Amino acid sequence: MGAADFWRARQRAEGVSREARELKRITQDWSILSKEVDDLVELHTMAAEEGDDASLEELAVEGVAVLEKVEKLEFLSMLDDEDDSKDAILVIHSGAGGTEAADWAEMLLRLYTRWMERSGLEHQIIDVQPGEEAGIKGVTIEVSGDYAYGHLKAEAGVHRLVRISPFDANKRRHTSFASVFVYPEVDEISAVELRDEDLQIDTYKAGGAGGQHVNKTSSAVRITHLPTGIVVNCQNERSQLKNKGTALKVLTARVYQYHKEEEKKKLEVVESTKRSIDFGSQIRSYVFHPYNLVKDHRTGCETGNVQAVMDGDIDRFITAFLTQAKVG
Repeated sequence: MGAADFWRARQRAEGVSREARELKRITQDWSILSKEVDDLVELHTMAAEEGDDASLEELAVEGVAVLEKVEKLEFLSMLDDEDDSKDAILVIHSGAGGTEAADWAEMLLRLYTRWMERSGLEHQIIDVQPGEEAGIKGVTIEVSGDYAYGHLKAEAGVHRLVRISPFDANKRRHTSFASVFVYPEVDEISAVELRDEDLQIDTYKAGGAGGQHVNKTSSAVRITHLPTGIVVNCQNERSQLKNKGTALKVLTARVYQYHKEEEKKKLEVVESTKRSIDFGSQIRSYVFHPYNLVKDHRTGCETGNVQAVMDGDIDRFITAFLTQAKVG
């Protein structure tokens, strides 16, 4: 970073600077925590020698708080893949089940936005495709914040819902599916070559909320990457130019991830997100009837508090998956 020509390649320099800041923050956190532990041990020794029971009880409470900080930093140390600290692109698609599945996809959208709020992450809906009767067919969300991708990659796959259908007059039990895809946001456009001749760009009139202006002008943008067949839509802005820029950002992330997965295939490494193509290989089940249970089939982690999970309490599942992946 001290080289005279370091900032000549600005995008690369910004990436290196960001990584350096993150490493500095992590080491500082460990240093501060190490001092807290030393101080706690010293105070505990003094209180024990003096028989100060009140101080010992107070220190026990402080010890629990320090332990939680240690566990948090230990967890973050597992997020050491090159993309883990990046922002993320989260995509939800409804699967088999028609209106049921579209409603389930919208429920998952609510679950993840609640989780983002709890986790201090920011999000922006880039594109949403409403269902024919209810719910959504699909949605694309840009998620920004510390280790957004590192956490959300644990959610990639098929999610299954079992419940009494609110759309069935006979109140029968239905099973619905929705798939979740997660991509790291690519900071350097140079990391992925998007040639003009490989892009098919179409414009169309945006649907849904937005007023007359949205519906009367062709502000929505659809970009197809011809070599891979990847298609990205964006209609959240009134400006066609802004929508094109956002769509290109999402496309860059998806093409980047596509090439990463192709490399993993060559090395015969199992890529968990590929299981999400097969709607018979769900990673997690959410059962509302005949009992209450959310179970992750990869780790065995489960809870009967379905409502808490639907309100965004999914950290236990993320931690269990990442821990198993690191140990395994």
